[in-house]
Amino acid sequence: MRKVFLLTVPLIIACLFSLNAQTPDAPYIFSYFKGNGEDGLHLAYSTDGYAWKALKNDQSFLSPAVSKDKLMRDPCIIKGADGKFHMVWTVSWTDKGLGYASSKDLINWSEQQYLPVMAAEEGARNCWAPEITYDDKTKTYMIYWATTITGRFPETASEKDNGYNHRIYYVTTRDFKQFSDTKLLYDPGFNVIDATIVKDGKRFVMFLKDETREPAQKKLKIAFSKSLTGPYSKASDPITGKYWAEGPTSLKIGNQWIVYFDKYIEHKYGAIASEDLKNWTDISDKISLPKGIRHGTIVKIAKKELDTLLLQE
Repeated sequence: MRKVFLLTVPLIIACLFSLNAQTPDAPYIFSYFKGNGEDGLHLAYSTDGYAWKALKNDQSFLSPAVSKDKLMRDPCIIKGADGKFHMVWTVSWTDKGLGYASSKDLINWSEQQYLPVMAAEEGARNCWAPEITYDDKTKTYMIYWATTITGRFPETASEKDNGYNHRIYYVTTRDFKQFSDTKLLYDPGFNVIDATIVKDGKRFVMFLKDETREPAQKKLKIAFSKSLTGPYSKASDPITGKYWAEGPTSLKIGNQWIVYFDKYIEHKYGAIASEDLKNWTDISDKISLPKGIRHGTIVKIAKKELDTLLLQE
């Protein structure tokens, strides 16, 4: 019996450590859109970060109401320092602003606002895939997105993809009422979209899409910075292998990073995992998400908040 005990104890400890490293301490919400974003905000939940189930029978939680096109694409939700959920989204393919709304419960939302973040740029063609990241050191929120400004960055101009040649721009705010002037956040030396930034210890990690068309890249990369507003490092080599990927969103469970992304050519989602942000494993076959899910973000919520959302079923 003693030999069995000595062999079993280390195994039990190892299993417990592994379980603890892979089990989140709160549920997650995945905000996303379907189709072209006409019907608005969709939400799914997960308790393990792998299997996701649509809430409210995959019906919209909020219909778009701003801009001429009234779309709600690329919804990004974070839980702010004020306890509220703050959301931004793409309102149009060609507009110079973004949508914004807030909520205490993800069910009842404030009046939607249009933020004209690129109105001062005459040559701005669009504002795509906005996101929000909070800096607890400066007590500010940074909203950032991709825009093409006609004539800018001619060294990476192309006639492909309708001549889009994006860079990442940003504004900061403390209260979502007053905003800083718009500034350039990241010029990696190539056409870039779909940036998403998370804090990792004393540094910030940016996942982004290299949108270069000639020669085609269309892969996800990573950059780092000591400050939320930059400067950010040179972009890494691609981390998504053979896939054309966009719309990254990340979560960290224990020591493991998971990056979800839209395999938009294949019309489905994929995911990769890493413990060091350098070596990545494809775990696409281990995840499940609602049918038709498009570019969104993941936010951690409290169990009581999920319980309230489940009542909407």
